Amino acid sequence: MARSRRSRRTLTVVILVVLSLSLISLDLNGRTHSLTSGIKSVANDVYAPLRRGVLDIISPIGNFFAGAFNYGSLQAQNEQLQKTIGELQASRTERSFEQRQLHALMKLQNLPFLQSLPTVTAQTIDQYSSNFTATITLDKGRADGVDVGYPVVGAGGLVGTVIQSFHHTCVVQLVTDGKSKVGVTFGRTNQYTAIVDGQGPGSSMTADLVPPRTPVHKGEVMFTSGLQAASYPPGIPVASVRSFHTGSGASQETIEVDPRANLSELAYVDVVQWAPPPP
Repeated sequence: MARSRRSRRTLTVVILVVLSLSLISLDLNGRTHSLTSGIKSVANDVYAPLRRGVLDIISPIGNFFAGAFNYGSLQAQNEQLQKTIGELQASRTERSFEQRQLHALMKLQNLPFLQSLPTVTAQTIDQYSSNFTATITLDKGRADGVDVGYPVVGAGGLVGTVIQSFHHTCVVQLVTDGKSKVGVTFGRTNQYTAIVDGQGPGSSMTADLVPPRTPVHKGEVMFTSGLQAASYPPGIPVASVRSFHTGSGASQETIEVDPRANLSELAYVDVVQWAPPPP
């Protein structure tokens, strides 16, 4: 009995499927009838869930293939976008570098301590330092008017001295170099003298040969002395006092000083075309 009911139900479904297909065919050919519209409604109700299930399966597949066909175009657009971003970032970095270079050059204009002394502006192309040695190489040499013994200055003060000069390059010994010695004066009227000695990169310079009880103040600036046969013209800032004290029984004050020039920013410097007068 149950088998008979299932058979009749299956037969009914088959008939509905056939009728639906026929109705669809008739509808496509424009031969619809009021009677068929009701049967179409029943068929639609029966097969609507089936149609929705099929669409749920087919839609993601369609979307996948659509995405696959568009993937190449999207990838090309993304690559072009990344390229544009990279170019903008590089341009911004280049402008920032040029601004820093211009700022460094502007600092060298009209340095008050040079007065009217002639100079050659040079760019640092190399730097060398060790425990005791501190030098830089500039892109100017003998052919550009740079000779051995010429002072080199930055915006803050004395940088060093030219110790080697080639055709279009030269080597500068910085004031922090262990062999550097600069005669200086200090005090309210520059009545006191000292020798500023380099101690190597990373170490404080010292001001030597200052007698005990000589008035010294923290932050006080020491200038090139310009005394007879001095290696530098007078009045160039060399160092400022960091600390000082006099030990018991010491023959001189112990004074630590810092360079006035910012030796960590030496992209451009001025070579002063000055040599000490003959004795």
